[in-house]
Amino acid sequence: MALLKGTLDVLVLKALSWGPMHGFEIISWLEERSGGRIEVVDAALLQALHRMEERGLIAAEWGITKNARRARYYQLTAAGQARLREESAALVDHVNAITTILAARR
Repeated sequence: MALLKGTLDVLVLKALSWGPMHGFEIISWLEERSGGRIEVVDAALLQALHRMEERGLIAAEWGITKNARRARYYQLTAAGQARLREESAALVDHVNAITTILAARR
């Protein structure tokens, strides 16, 4: 399923709330937690990571994966944690409003 516009950032922040991850781990975490219903395109993830790093929501450093490969590991900053709380609440409220509308009966 394609992501709704504006939801990738909050989903990535949620994944990183579980601890530092590299790009492939983030994609895997999101796909696993969604039961395979959400697929993230690599290019979209990279754009989101760069955007959030520029905004100070995440920090990145180079590390070594379990497969002995070099990768950038991302982690939440305090600003990212605050944004996650705000955006999560707003998104849940929005989804609840849509659900209410779609469940309306004549």
